Amino acid sequence: MKAKLLFKEKSILEDGYILELVLWELPQKTIDRPHGYKYRLYFGDGKGRCLVRYDNESGKGDHKHIGKKEFTYEFVDRDKLINDFYKDVIHSRKK
Repeated sequence: MKAKLLFKEKSILEDGYILELVLWELPQKTIDRPHGYKYRLYFGDGKGRCLVRYDNESGKGDHKHIGKKEFTYEFVDRDKLINDFYKDVIHSRKK
């Protein structure tokens, strides 16, 4: 059984910033993904710089990138993941 794509959305905002959200439901939970999801949430500028990214690549588990720094992320559920991501996006735009 393959992973099920739950949503994939990419938007280029008026000011050139890029927002991309991708979320899959995995056929089974793994050590790296005990919640059963694989995701990549990205926010960057039009010059290719990543400002905020949440992901859970294999071998690293849940984590987020804010600018050039990487932090562990505690996954609770899908809604909180999306809300936390958008909070960091809003915060990054205030700088």
